[in-house]
Amino acid sequence: MRKIACIALLAFLAPLHPAGAVDTDALVSELRGGGYVIMFRHGATDDSRKDVYPLNFTDMTAQRQLSANGREMAADVGRAVRKLGIPIGLVLTSKLNRAVETGKLLSSRDVQAVDALTDGGGSASAMANPGGANRKAGAAVRDNLVNTPPSGTTDTILVTHKTNFADAFGKDAGDVQEGEAFVYKPDPSGQPKLVARVKATDWIAAAK
Repeated sequence: MRKIACIALLAFLAPLHPAGAVDTDALVSELRGGGYVIMFRHGATDDSRKDVYPLNFTDMTAQRQLSANGREMAADVGRAVRKLGIPIGLVLTSKLNRAVETGKLLSSRDVQAVDALTDGGGSASAMANPGGANRKAGAAVRDNLVNTPPSGTTDTILVTHKTNFADAFGKDAGDVQEGEAFVYKPDPSGQPKLVARVKATDWIAAAK
């Protein structure tokens, strides 16, 4: 009996993300109450155009941009989030246009672009555990942004890049797909808890 009780408790405490499909109904119910940070990788991009280093944030011709599909998908996710009644507060993005544009399409409003979420570019640590020169960059994302509770009963949206996911959360986050979101519950006394990984299509399906 004790063994059964322990198994039940572990099932209750287990995060939604590691195995199997996301329980979107339960997740959306939690998100409606606010208090979560939703960290997106920017939407799908046009690989025929590459970033030119050093990065020039005002020159759109020197950056990889969202593809038409990426824009459409981000807009669809934004509409789904609003239809689901998820209250969005602060929206922070990378300074690169593909992230800024994704953030605007997700939230249907202007966004704030910040250094911490911007792809450092050319980093050899993209798929490595946080460390070395990238430890500080990863900590800025993880500790200062993801682990900061949203204001009131809202959820915060962050839009960044694959490299930033890996620098902040290690190689296990390095397989994040374009348009995918990691949902975190901040814990100022410890580390943010990963609650779920949500693909763009999951938001859209949940809203139907």
